[in-house]
Amino acid sequence: MTHFQVMMVAALLVGGMGVAVLGSVKVPLAKRLLIDEARVGGLVSMFGFVLIPVILTAGFVTDHVGRQAVFMTGSALFAASLVLLALARKYLAALVAVLLLGAAWAMLINVGNVLTPLAFAGDLPNLTRATNLANVFFGLGAFLTPLAVAYLVMRRSLRMALSLLALFSLVPAALALGVDFRALTTGSPEQAGSTEAPGFGSLLRDPVLWLCGLAMFFYSPLESSLGAWTTTYLGERGVSERTAPRFLSGFWLTFMASRLIAAFLLPSGRETITLVGLSGASFAILLAIVTSRGALTASVLVLAAGVVFGPIFPIIMAILLGHFPVMLHGRAVGLLFALAGIGWTTIPILIGAYARRAGVQRGFAIAAGAAAGLTGIALLFTLR
Repeated sequence: MTHFQVMMVAALLVGGMGVAVLGSVKVPLAKRLLIDEARVGGLVSMFGFVLIPVILTAGFVTDHVGRQAVFMTGSALFAASLVLLALARKYLAALVAVLLLGAAWAMLINVGNVLTPLAFAGDLPNLTRATNLANVFFGLGAFLTPLAVAYLVMRRSLRMALSLLALFSLVPAALALGVDFRALTTGSPEQAGSTEAPGFGSLLRDPVLWLCGLAMFFYSPLESSLGAWTTTYLGERGVSERTAPRFLSGFWLTFMASRLIAAFLLPSGRETITLVGLSGASFAILLAIVTSRGALTASVLVLAAGVVFGPIFPIIMAILLGHFPVMLHGRAVGLLFALAGIGWTTIPILIGAYARRAGVQRGFAIAAGAAAGLTGIALLFTLR
């Protein structure tokens, strides 16, 4: 692997850590802060809320100023947010830490998705393979995070676990010092020019942007909600507190494995119909989660959700990047995640509030509704 690819792998691992860390530390953090599921939902939603303005801004900065500055700032702020969360003793401090975490993650994700085709496309014939292959490393970060946190919390402390994760999150910034970002592509910020044609106005008028954005609006809270509430849901179904984090890691493992399979087996040109099938399957699995009874059934459904969820985001991202020119990729990704952030903010709040009254299992009925919305958007893709 080249130095650039090593940097991208590190960034993707940190990106995966970002979506899994709150779910991994939720139980010990809630005990330390003395908060209920509604406030946990508030933390998850804050992560998505800050995503909206930050990733929009990062998209413009990425296209017009440069990718390296956004990338390195995101890595450094990610580390700072985990240190602040490690030190938090009050809910407000934890909320500020999660806000900073969401902002940092937004910066890394914006640049990371723009650079993904350059790092992983190689001689692959389609973008879907490249985005799935790159996101295997993202899934690996999400898979390893609950295991690492569970081990460190049990052997050391929550503070130690978060501090070590913070140290690792500085690796992408350190590696970025040795990468010449200007030489990566002819679609550099200097060549992107102004927002004239093709520009920001044409981006906003394109229905593909809005279809991708709406798909992410419905999909992103599914992934974050499973990451945040899996351990609690399994606990309600009789899975022990020690075993539940292992199934959360299993969720991310099947999530990662399905992306690896899709990278090499998904035929070019079949992205839309595959998205329809995966969306419908996600709706069916979430309905089954709401109605499941035994511990074994609940555990199997969590793993099945990972299989189905895995390729959805890479497919949406491949459709987006393949449709727009390189000079618009930063802003296109920014708008995509801004729309995703709206769903990420609102839907977990609703799940958390309902879970406080009826339990986490029934709270997933709201997630099932979002999966139904995703299925509808996927069907609209087939009409374009």
